[in-house]
Amino acid sequence: MLTQTTTRVLDPGELGAALAILESEPVANAFVTSRVQSAGLDPWRLGGEMWGWYAEGRLRSLCYSGANLVPICATPEAVRAFADRARRAGRRCSSIVGPAQTTAQLWRLLEPSWGPARDVRSNQPLMVTEELSRGVEPDSLVRRIDKAEIDVIMPACVSMFTEEVGVSPLAGDGGLLYQARVAELVAAGRSFARIEDGKVVFKAEVGAATSQACQIQGVWVAPEYRGRGHSETGMAAVLRYALADVAPVVSLYVNDFNTAARAAYRRVGFREVGAFMSVLF
Repeated sequence: MLTQTTTRVLDPGELGAALAILESEPVANAFVTSRVQSAGLDPWRLGGEMWGWYAEGRLRSLCYSGANLVPICATPEAVRAFADRARRAGRRCSSIVGPAQTTAQLWRLLEPSWGPARDVRSNQPLMVTEELSRGVEPDSLVRRIDKAEIDVIMPACVSMFTEEVGVSPLAGDGGLLYQARVAELVAAGRSFARIEDGKVVFKAEVGAATSQACQIQGVWVAPEYRGRGHSETGMAAVLRYALADVAPVVSLYVNDFNTAARAAYRRVGFREVGAFMSVLF
């Protein structure tokens, strides 16, 4: 018998109720929705637990607890309940990420026991588009990466991750999980790059994908090619693939201090519709 409000781990039979909440905000929830649609709610397959907050016996809010802690459609009361559960469990994630206002509340509650964080990025504009810009010509040399090119794309992926996050993805397990994720995206046809003479010039991935929305991640230009417009023409090419083959809405989020990237994405056709926040450990 459920109490008036309660928090617990969802069981696989609650998949429909969980998806109803996730799909109510298809852009903001694309990352978690894509995982749940492919893996269900079994923690082993999902790579983490899905916590649910219930009011009057009805599922109202979610929180994904895996490598990331992600509040989903969480009310202030639900955030407090999720924070209590996270404190009791202890920190097992490498980041907290989600809509800025909700994530900020969650971090305020967790910081006394989980802090200090290595980095807090409190305002990461969420950008979306449903169409290609007519002002930027897609780079015709940007293409899908073939499975045989994993060794070519991997150094660029490692460089991008290290620059963006501040630590190497090869630390800890030697990069096994990260390499598996890169290989997964390549196998799914969601890894794109421009390669010249065996070297990656530009790369990006569609990291999360549902039938309603997808999310571009890992945008990177080799240092010696920066300032030549590759980020714009490359992104236009990836956007063309994504809109044609993946979903009708394409999103990404970017650090607010990266003014050059934000301007480039706007020129490609993206507009800002909200903000994410990331807490990195």
